[in-house]
Amino acid sequence: MDATALEAGRAAAAQRRWREARDRLEEARATSPGGLEPHDLELLATAALLRGRTAEAVDVMTSAYDLHLRGADTVGAARTAGWLALELLEIGDLPLSGNWMARGLRLVARLEGEDAVGGRVALVPAALTGLFVGDFDEAMRKFDEISAIAARTGDRELAAHAAFGRGKCLTTIGRTAEGLASLDRALAAVQDGDVSALWTCVFFRVMLDVAHESFDLRRAERWTEVFEQWCAGQPELVAYAGQSAAYRAQMLLVRGKWEAAAVAAGVAEERLRAGDFTAGYVANYQLAEQRRLRGEYRAAGEHYRRAAATGWDPQPGWALLRAAQEDAAGGQTMLRHALAGADEGTRRRLLPALVDVELAAGDVDAARRASHDLQTLRGDFPTPLLTAVAATAAARIRLADADATGALEVASTALSTWSSLDAPYEAARCRTLRGLTLRATGDESGAIAEFEAAGRVFADLGARPALAEVDRLMGRRTAGELTPREIEVLRLVSTGLTNRGIAGRLTLSEKTVARHLSNIFAKLGLSSRSAATAYAYEHGLI
Repeated sequence: MDATALEAGRAAAAQRRWREARDRLEEARATSPGGLEPHDLELLATAALLRGRTAEAVDVMTSAYDLHLRGADTVGAARTAGWLALELLEIGDLPLSGNWMARGLRLVARLEGEDAVGGRVALVPAALTGLFVGDFDEAMRKFDEISAIAARTGDRELAAHAAFGRGKCLTTIGRTAEGLASLDRALAAVQDGDVSALWTCVFFRVMLDVAHESFDLRRAERWTEVFEQWCAGQPELVAYAGQSAAYRAQMLLVRGKWEAAAVAAGVAEERLRAGDFTAGYVANYQLAEQRRLRGEYRAAGEHYRRAAATGWDPQPGWALLRAAQEDAAGGQTMLRHALAGADEGTRRRLLPALVDVELAAGDVDAARRASHDLQTLRGDFPTPLLTAVAATAAARIRLADADATGALEVASTALSTWSSLDAPYEAARCRTLRGLTLRATGDESGAIAEFEAAGRVFADLGARPALAEVDRLMGRRTAGELTPREIEVLRLVSTGLTNRGIAGRLTLSEKTVARHLSNIFAKLGLSSRSAATAYAYEHGLI
């Protein structure tokens, strides 16, 4: 064996230089006739996983498990079985994860009375599985058991697992404030260095989802910053680094820093391509959201489809895209399906979009029910962000019910909250809503002032669909907005028809078609039919 390579690999792993750790440990393994010791194989598997080499990591950890068993090391075997159960759960191989989970639990059962706390980490994937399949009572029971073991033995990492699992359970069943406090304790353990690198990544991934579903902008921002700093301290990290960048993009989008958000989303996509198996959903979802808000509907749809291919439903963004493409009924179907049987966190996340989509589809009663449900879900943990979202939804309902005065009052409250949160896009959308309510009360000059203020924000952000909406509300057409007839001509140009063919299809003269085409080129800043076809494709017109 190359002892120098082995020691270098161990040192690199201790310092979280994952590429060097993986390469040097693999070098030591290749030059050792008998292979590495189980502990060193565990280091190699962890380094390989965090470099994005999932299959290799599973193979190496399986070898470590076999060696632990041969050496009658029940603690080590239970620990590696738990590791394998977790990672197979992460990559979506539920049957094989369950197999390893069962092995780990059988091994843990042998440890009663032994000084073998490390092996009991195998209890954690089993508890998490109960949570993921919706058996919250069983999951809580198991995490309480883990907490009791941690208290009895003084195992700080096991205590962190208990705080993490209980926090996720409690937020899922609607005890949001209590659950978030428990997750704060888990984060404190991470910052104190009590949690391994792999479990730290898992903690952050789940915790950030919880923060966003709880509409806790303060925690989401703080936890994102801690995760980003943790990843930045490990420049050779691949797995989970893409997730960190995607969550950063999400926060930047809220704060109105769309250019920086695009850069962060690009980094997430790069990490995904480099092997970050955890970023497939979140990177594509954030890229889709940015393109939807900018009006790049074709590209947005492609990223939503890629996100969906990971097995997770990319909502509410995909449904909002359908509504923006004048398919509100399709958006309704998507969101109603996603909400059927959903837990409280998921309902809270999807209901604001459902209000918008139901109104777009003309079903005011369904929108009113969704708004009422959203108000009800504020009860346990009414954060400023959730208050703003719920107030905006309520104002839309009042306006739809022709209660312009009531809508104006609620929309003004929502606008004040959005502004205090430093969320310019949402504040501008709320200004558009206030403009509509002012117009309904007869205050046209006030309405125009609100539309103009919103339009300036949308123009600065590059939010083309929202800008086009306020321009229409003010009765003016933007340079890039096409008439319905011009859209018809553009669609036919994109099919390859000549001017004569388009004229025959639309019963127009060729001269009229040529004029429409000239207007299209001028409005869109284009110079050729091929460029017009590309524009039509990108913006979902074909």
